[in-house]
Order: sequence, then C-alpha cells, then structure tokens
Amino acid sequence: MTQDSHQRPGRKIKCPEGYTAFIPNPLPPDLQWSKSLLRSLSDADRALGKLAGQGARLPNPHLLIRPFIKREAVLSSKIEGTQATLGEILAVEAGAEVDRSPDDLREVANYVTALEYGIKRLKHLPLSIRLIRELHEKLMKGVRGGYATPGEFRKSQNWIGPAGCTLQNASYVPPPQSELMHCLGEMETFFHDKSLPPLAQIAMIHYQFEAIHPFLDGNGRVGRLLITLFLVEREILPAPLLYLSAFFEASRREYYERLSAVSGHGDWQGWVQYFLNGVARQSEDALSRAERINRLLEKWRVQAAESGLKPAIRIVDQLGANPYITAKKAAADLKVAFTTVQRAIQRLETLDILKQQGSAKRGKVYCAQKILAILEEPANLMPK
Repeated sequence: MTQDSHQRPGRKIKCPEGYTAFIPNPLPPDLQWSKSLLRSLSDADRALGKLAGQGARLPNPHLLIRPFIKREAVLSSKIEGTQATLGEILAVEAGAEVDRSPDDLREVANYVTALEYGIKRLKHLPLSIRLIRELHEKLMKGVRGGYATPGEFRKSQNWIGPAGCTLQNASYVPPPQSELMHCLGEMETFFHDKSLPPLAQIAMIHYQFEAIHPFLDGNGRVGRLLITLFLVEREILPAPLLYLSAFFEASRREYYERLSAVSGHGDWQGWVQYFLNGVARQSEDALSRAERINRLLEKWRVQAAESGLKPAIRIVDQLGANPYITAKKAAADLKVAFTTVQRAIQRLETLDILKQQGSAKRGKVYCAQKILAILEEPANLMPK
C-alpha cells in the first residue's frame, strides 16, 4: 500500500555502524476516523467520565488511589519482568516481612514514588522533557544492574528484540542518539496541542515515547506513567484513578503487536482503537472494584460498631487503603495502646473480617482477604 508523507509512521536511516534505525514522524498523524473508531472514542469518553464523576463521589475516594496505585505499580513492573505481587507490596507497607527479592520490591516501590512525585510536580511543572527525566530518576534510583543512569537520556544506541539479539538483527532500533533530542523536542511540542480528542492524543504520545525509547532502561514504565499524568494535567480525571498496565499486561501480545504495526506500516487506527478499548474497560474495572470494596467496608463498619470497640471501626477504615494490618503499625497510626488494637483485631477476626497470615506467635500479620481478592482479580477485557 502506497503511503504519502502524512501517513508514513516515520523513516528508516542507515547508521554509520551498519545498522538501520527508525525515526518516527512528528505527531499528529493523519488519523482516519472510521465509524468504529468514533464509537470506541465515545465508549472510552463515557466510561472515563463515569469513573471521574462517580469515583469522586464514593464515600472513600482514597480507595481508588492508594491500593490502585500499588496495583498499577505491580502490573507495570510485571510487564518488565519484576515478580513481586500486590499482596507482598501491601504486606510490606503494613510492616510485614515477605520472601521476595529486595530488588523486586524496590522497583515496585520506586514506581509508586515516581507516580506520586509526578502528580505533585504537575502543580508547578507541565508535562515536559524535564518532568520525564525527573520521573525516570525516581523510577530507576537504586535499581539492580547499575546501568540505568537514572534521570539521563541515553548516550548510546539501544534496541528491542529477543534475548541475545544484536543491533543487526533486532526487532526494532529506535532513533540514534544524534536524533534523540530532536525527536523528544517534537514530542514535547505535541504535549500542548489542544486540537485532538485528549484520549486519542495520549494514545499517540504513548506510542511516540516508546518508539523514541529515550532511556537505556525504564522506557515502558515511564511511558505508562505519562498516560496517568496526562489525564490528570488535562483535568480529565480529578486524581490518578485510571491505570492501563492491567489491560496491557492482560493483552501483552496484542499490545506489542499494535505498537509494532504503527512503526511497520502506519496502522494508527488499530493502535488508537486498542488503546481506547483499554481506557473503557479499565474505567469500568476500576469503578467496579471500588464500589464492591466500599460495600464490604460499609457492612464491616456496621458490624464493628455493634461490637462496641471504637478502634475496630477505625481499623476497618484503614483496610480500604491497605487490606493488610499489624497491631504494631495500627497502634502507631491510630495513636492508641497496642493492647487496645489487639482486642479490636481479635474482634474483627471473630467477625470473619480479618484473618491471620501464617502462624507466627509474635509480629502477627492479618489480612482482609475479601478486599485483597477484589484487588487481585485479573483484568476484565470484556465490555460490561
């Protein structure tokens, strides 16, 4: 199929070292808005609007933020090979010890740090090359390998392909270092373009960032962070409520195929439609999980109130942010006596709200397993 300059995804150049690299064209492409693509945009806008509106009205809006940020961090890191689970991350936050590599735990914790930093930074700095570098510095600080160069764009060529491949037989080679800053500058200009539907725009930005691949490591995670930050900066979401890593992880093969199809033959419509479908499904998914967790908490508050132990009610409220709890940390957080918290936890055990994890006699760890089960459910890729 012949393509004019507006439709071509980019150009390939022969580098002096003998390999061929790809330089993506500036955004936006000449996207053809078919009926199916317009329907996908409408579905995504409607689902995201419902998440933003109803999410803000939930009695505990932090439910959609704290545990979901950690869920996003786990799934985004899992795409890159990290094995830590959501349960392990939440258990560590509650003060428990887990049998997991400190490197895996640090990488997930860094993702949470980078996202929270980015949200705060947007109050003073727009989405920009500078902010991307700052995010990368937070994300890659202290990670394994020692080659990540936190906060620095690459000064050498990288490539994508199966293990053991070289520059000569890689699946994809991004722009050489000599073209890198020019590509990033053009992308930064597009950040502030207001001529396109925002969801289509961030779909294009996500592709472009992955095509440029400006860091030696961490490109996938930074690219997924940009989605959330863009939606918050544009005030499409009042808080970081939507996370697409669960969708990308559940459809990982299609995710990479769709990105590759843009670079290979300019299939922007296929990529944007896939992305919009992810927005719609994950908006429905996040709202469903939050509503079910809130129903559990409402029921448990009534049960805790009937027990006559006020700290039990306060502990139930804490379970919305983290279903794991230890008496020591809860006593410190609630500023009440350790023995008082112990009694409240025992009462919540008898109500089948909490269950001890393991058989430790000291430093016991408890979990509201019904909440954890909702958080750990696989992503639902089917429309409701």
